[in-house]
Amino acid sequence: MMYTKICNALARSCMALGIAGLIAVICAVSWQVFGRYVLNNTPTWAESLALLLVLYVTMLGVAVGVRESSHIGLEFLLQQLPPRLSRLLKILIHGLTLLFGALMAYGCASLSASVWDYGLPTLGISEGWKYVPATLAGGLIVLFSIEHLIALIGGRQARLAQECGREPLGAAPVVLCDPAPDVAPQGLSPRS
Repeated sequence: MMYTKICNALARSCMALGIAGLIAVICAVSWQVFGRYVLNNTPTWAESLALLLVLYVTMLGVAVGVRESSHIGLEFLLQQLPPRLSRLLKILIHGLTLLFGALMAYGCASLSASVWDYGLPTLGISEGWKYVPATLAGGLIVLFSIEHLIALIGGRQARLAQECGREPLGAAPVVLCDPAPDVAPQGLSPRS
């Protein structure tokens, strides 16, 4: 399905940006340590940049975690319920996750706009950039929750899980990937 392919591309992009962000955090902190202990001149921007980058890496990871169903969930109740009731509860869970993402995106966008005129003195950029990652993550959570809901309502949950070589699990059972016959989905070993 085209929507799943778009979400897959978004998730992979988020992961790539997250990896780049982690590398940048390591570089900023390393430069700060080098400046402090070797040059005896601590760069003031390094700590602020590292903190800002951690926000971006974390929020992108949270959004991908929602898509990959790797967030914390209590599965015991869902496993004990009859399949129809379990499915309805899963739809409710993803609907509430969608609502949370929408509220997070809206609230953080409002916050970002309200502080946009203030600056981060050590970086020379707007204070609003601190709230952009949560706004983006909220939007991505909405998109990924819609993807889960489409799969659940369309009854494609088990088929998608089988294509990815996984079993559907509890609270977030839809494993959405872009399966290829001889290439393993991200994080899985190749099929034999």
